[in-house]
Amino acid sequence: MKKSHLLLILLAACSAAAHGQGHSTASRAGDLQIGGGYSSAKPDYLTQRINGFAFYSTFDFRPHWGVEVDFHQVNDGSGTQIYQRTYEFGGRYVRHYGRFNPYVKGLYGRGVYNFSQSQANLAYNMFVGGGGLDIAVHRKVNVRLDYEYQHWMSFPYSGLNPQLITVGAAYHFGAGKPH
Repeated sequence: MKKSHLLLILLAACSAAAHGQGHSTASRAGDLQIGGGYSSAKPDYLTQRINGFAFYSTFDFRPHWGVEVDFHQVNDGSGTQIYQRTYEFGGRYVRHYGRFNPYVKGLYGRGVYNFSQSQANLAYNMFVGGGGLDIAVHRKVNVRLDYEYQHWMSFPYSGLNPQLITVGAAYHFGAGKPH
């Protein structure tokens, strides 16, 4: 066997072990957005809706799975000094259809209820189920429509089950979906 043939076989064997561009170079750890919005609640304790604001953040660490953190503050504007404040965290499942990203979420948290005329200010553990739609209106901006059903445990008078709708916008870090 000639030396040139042996060299050619050796180079071919080494190139298979080199794994040239074998792994993606454009992947990242996840998909992050941070935003805020306007919230309106059917408080389950009053007959009228109460309104306020929300902040939220999501981090999707897999193409369809992620985590969410939410904060809501809704106040009765009729002078009763009643408000509901919630701190929530948990998981979410999201699908991607171009610009449209519908999701469902299950959260756990703490709700603070300020009773009429500030007679008492008490906190309760809570479970939250909900879902919504994030719409990419720009590479860096998502608009959100969100619904939550909350169950406050140990609240007097057979519990508290407020429902909230939030409309908001978020800054989206990065582009595309996680890999």
